[in-house]
Amino acid sequence: MSTSYSIRFACHPEDIRYYKTEKLRNHFLIKDLFKNGEINLIYSHYDRFIIGGIKPNLSALVLEVIPPLKSEYFTERRELGVINIGEPGVVSVDSEDYHLGYKEALYIGKGAKKIVFSNKEGNQSIFYLNSATAHKAYPVKKITQEESELVELGSHESSNHRVIRKLIVNSIVDTCQLQMGMTELKSGSVWNTMPAHVHDRRMEAYLYFDLPKDQVVCHFLGEPEHTRHIWLTNQQVVLSPPWSIHAGAGTSNYTFIWGMAGENLDYSDMEKCKLTDLR
Repeated sequence: MSTSYSIRFACHPEDIRYYKTEKLRNHFLIKDLFKNGEINLIYSHYDRFIIGGIKPNLSALVLEVIPPLKSEYFTERRELGVINIGEPGVVSVDSEDYHLGYKEALYIGKGAKKIVFSNKEGNQSIFYLNSATAHKAYPVKKITQEESELVELGSHESSNHRVIRKLIVNSIVDTCQLQMGMTELKSGSVWNTMPAHVHDRRMEAYLYFDLPKDQVVCHFLGEPEHTRHIWLTNQQVVLSPPWSIHAGAGTSNYTFIWGMAGENLDYSDMEKCKLTDLR
């Protein structure tokens, strides 16, 4: 079996105020997500969200159902999004091939029975997966970088000049609740999602990548008045509960993929936190 998984349970916001570093990292940081020749999944109790890393080798990898789903196949009651952060590869959905280049995305709706990931000859693809529960079947759709919706925010002066690239969002793709995209920081900028905000009706997961070797990102989470932090390296993920802020600062510019699920598809539905109120 090439598909493995682990489970992350939800935490009360008052509890994490007292977590020591190791416990905080054990609950919210996902390390070693991308393993050669494996599909590695994290089943989170925040909105039943699944985070996955897929790194094919010579053999294709089939997405197998995992026991927590109690279903016949993975997307029997789920939708999923895939973004390729490696070299060009192929995702096959019920025998139809979709070729994904670097930073291209694929939405797969409820009801797809066989999903297979593979490299193109001589390449090393790295597929990042997010999945949420679904009540309706929507068609498979590939989204290129040119088809994404762009938003430019921040400034060089405030060290947060960034481009948000919306890929799997309701203005581009019909989904039940899954939303995905990426934020690319410009050279010289280090802060993302700043000012910080909270969206109580959605959880979120962040995959940090494009981070140079030996460089790091400090991710901030927790309630605005009780913030905590986690240090990450390249291709690591942080879970962000609905009650938590999410912001980060790196020792270099970087890119991160954000994935969200919950009861609301409105990207702008958030409560911004006044910078001077953060503690």
